[in-house]
Amino acid sequence: MIRIFSAVCLCVFLVLASLMTGVTSLDLGSLFRDDGSRETALVLFASRLPRTIALVLAGSGLAIAGTIMQMLAQNRFVEPSTAGTSESAALGMLTAMLVFPSMPVMGKMALAAVFAMAGTGLFLRLVRQIPARSVLMVPLTGIMLGGVISAVTSFIAYRYDLIQSLSAWTNGDFSMVLRGRYELLWISMALGVLAYWTAAKFTLAGLGEAVAVSSGLNYRRAMLTGLSIVSLISASVVVTVGSIPFVGLIVPNVISLVMGDNLRRTLPWIAYSGAMLVLACDILGRIIIAPYEIPVGTMMGVFGSAIFLYLLLRQEAHAR
Repeated sequence: MIRIFSAVCLCVFLVLASLMTGVTSLDLGSLFRDDGSRETALVLFASRLPRTIALVLAGSGLAIAGTIMQMLAQNRFVEPSTAGTSESAALGMLTAMLVFPSMPVMGKMALAAVFAMAGTGLFLRLVRQIPARSVLMVPLTGIMLGGVISAVTSFIAYRYDLIQSLSAWTNGDFSMVLRGRYELLWISMALGVLAYWTAAKFTLAGLGEAVAVSSGLNYRRAMLTGLSIVSLISASVVVTVGSIPFVGLIVPNVISLVMGDNLRRTLPWIAYSGAMLVLACDILGRIIIAPYEIPVGTMMGVFGSAIFLYLLLRQEAHAR
């Protein structure tokens, strides 16, 4: 009960801080008075509130996607940004802009999801070729694959003068989120609910194909469902705000250390923690060099890489 109360208090604090932080100062009391209420309402409901909702949806979705990917790869150090998934989604967006420039946003997201699924499937295929499934080699393989895909994407973007557009997809930034420009992220919430109801299947799949099949699980169907959820969440985030690294890596590992590996029990906390982490990084990014701001992708890259190294070193220490 104390844990839930503390979580609610932290959520309320961060949400209010996100709503009140920005170049334009808000006086919420003016909403109940005649003076300045129209300007305050415009800033609040057209910019600050959509941004806060987008941060929560993106953070929770990426944390869930990272958890599922770790189950499928049977490795604690993989997530969309270390498995080539986000880079593949960016390549899909670039392809949509070049080949289908008039395609609606939903179509571009679908194409990005297809590319993300293909990239994730290629990563899992490469992982199976690694002898003894080395803990360090699996994420290293994903990072190398992502680097190759990113290089191809950058070359194509440079060739067609789309480098500036590419930068928007490779570094998560919520500064341009407004009402009517973030609603795709609700898809990640729906997929998170689906992941919760199928959590037991992903837990079994994470034990390996032999154990899953002997337990009566349709392993291929579970893998396809997991890949679809990861790809659609990654695509919706990349299309809307760009890539945000390490969320799906840090949060599941920390929650696992605190609460164990029962996915049905931990998944709501994973979603909550991912949302709060991204929300906190965005608030810090807006405060550090105010009135300018540091993109969330950059903030998560700095903090996430440090925590990633700590987790790797901790794993190596325990292995010895």
